[in-house]
Amino acid sequence: MKITLPASNRTVSVGKLLCIGRNYAEHADEMGSDVPDEPMVFLKPASAVIRTGEAVRLPSQSQDVHHEVELVAVIGQGGRNISRADAPDHVAAYAVGLDMTARDIQSKAKENRHPWSVAKGFDTFAPLGPLTDADAVGDSRNLTLQLRVNGDTRQKASTQHMIFPVAELVHYCSQIFTLAPGDLLYTGTPSGVGPV
Repeated sequence: MKITLPASNRTVSVGKLLCIGRNYAEHADEMGSDVPDEPMVFLKPASAVIRTGEAVRLPSQSQDVHHEVELVAVIGQGGRNISRADAPDHVAAYAVGLDMTARDIQSKAKENRHPWSVAKGFDTFAPLGPLTDADAVGDSRNLTLQLRVNGDTRQKASTQHMIFPVAELVHYCSQIFTLAPGDLLYTGTPSGVGPV
C-alpha cells in the first residue's frame, strides 16, 4: 500500500508496523498486566493496513475481536540511533489508527508464552485514518483519542497519559530497527478496549 506524506506530497510504500503494547497505565491495568519499564514492541505485517472506509474482515479463527484506538506516527525521514531531541524531525505525519486484536487468540498465546503475531496480524487488522502533517498537529503529547461504536464512546483519553511519548518511542525503536519512510508507529491504546 502507498501513502502520501502531507507536507512533501511524497508517496511512499507502507513499511514496518512497529506497535507498542501497554503504553497507557490504565490499559495495562484493565488487561491485568504490569506497566513496562521500557517500550514493549511487536510487529504487524504491512498487509494489515487498510484505509478509512475499507472494511475490517473478521477472521473465522476468532470469536472475540477487539478494537484498540491509537495515535499513529508516520515516519518520513529514516534513520538509526535517532536521539530523543531529533526524533520529532523524523515524524512526517500523524493519524488515528486501530490495532485490531483477536483477543481469544492473544489470550491463548499469552498462556503458552507465544508471540502475539497471529492475534494482531490478520489482513485488515491495522486500519489507518487520514494523515495530518506533523507540524499541523503540533505537540503529540496533548491530543485526544476517541473511538465510538454506533455512537457510543468506547475509548477516550489524552496522549499526555502515554508512558512513553512519541519521541521516546522513535528513539527506542531506532536503536533496534533502521527506520524508513513509510514505517508506521502505532503508539499504544488507552483503556476501554472491547469487542467489535
